[in-house]
Amino acid sequence: MITVKTIVKAPLSKVWAYWTQPEHIVNWNQASDDWHTPKASNDLTVEGKFNYTMAAKDGSMSFDFEGTYTTLQTHERIEYEIIDGRKVNITFETTPEGVLITESFDPETLNPNEMQRQGWQNILDSFKKYTEQN
Repeated sequence: MITVKTIVKAPLSKVWAYWTQPEHIVNWNQASDDWHTPKASNDLTVEGKFNYTMAAKDGSMSFDFEGTYTTLQTHERIEYEIIDGRKVNITFETTPEGVLITESFDPETLNPNEMQRQGWQNILDSFKKYTEQN
């Protein structure tokens, strides 16, 4: 497992909403400024599915990031399985500094682990920036 973390200076209810609602997901789900998420769908229920289309802004490539929820504890925990079978665990914890988000995921085998860690951290940092500024 690879783990990334951040602290978001916002109320837990806002952090949860921005993390789970498609109208917000499309605004923060990118690892760099030359990528974006033009569409997102999310059935936030156990056995519900999500699908985020991630695309290069220049139109050169895109892919769907999709999976199925396995565990949901509102304002506390999200667990899901990506369509390729890898597992992801996310926790939300209120601290004096803000909401600590800890995201752990099984790495894929095509790219180096450090590259994957940095990509997922960049997305988490994008979430933090969007949530704190809106």
